Amino acid sequence: MIPALTGFFTGFSIILAIGAQNAFVLRQGLLRAHVFWLCLLCSVSDAILIVIGVAGFGAFVAALPWLPRAMSLAGAAFLIVYGALRFRAALHGGESLKAGASQPTLAKVLLAGAAFTWLNPHVYLDTLGIVGAVSTGYPEVADKIAFGIGAAFASFVFFFSLGYGARLLAPLLKKPRAWQIIEITIGATMWAIALGLIHSA
Repeated sequence: MIPALTGFFTGFSIILAIGAQNAFVLRQGLLRAHVFWLCLLCSVSDAILIVIGVAGFGAFVAALPWLPRAMSLAGAAFLIVYGALRFRAALHGGESLKAGASQPTLAKVLLAGAAFTWLNPHVYLDTLGIVGAVSTGYPEVADKIAFGIGAAFASFVFFFSLGYGARLLAPLLKKPRAWQIIEITIGATMWAIALGLIHSA
């Protein structure tokens, strides 16, 4: 039980900070567009990486010195483009929130969600690095498995809570001006993270 709880709180703590992936899930939750599948994608992706990290393959990243820089630049490019789209949406007055407005298709949402996950170098640091490192404190296979399950479960709890909990804010965001602020905030977040990735590369 203790390894599982440690894994849960470790996993929850590393994804709690607002990042590009979380901001995207929050936005889709507010729009109520393909929330379940997006949350499932993010949760399963995290679980896969956590399993790899706990299994001891964190050294894989260290063995490829060019990988962090490549992932940082690719992630930054994606975030710059997506941030620009959010600023453009804000300039159009938050029209994406009006009744009957067209919403992105499931395929587009999942592709964006996958990009926010797999092109984010921080996710590898968190899952392969931090979670993998903490799991080494449990030499027993059963304890290590319990730790990994706890960490993976934290991702499911977090993303589904974020995605579906976002709708509680809907009454506060009925006005286009409120959505303009949301779009600008998300766009600024994306660009800030992108600049950080470029700087670290």
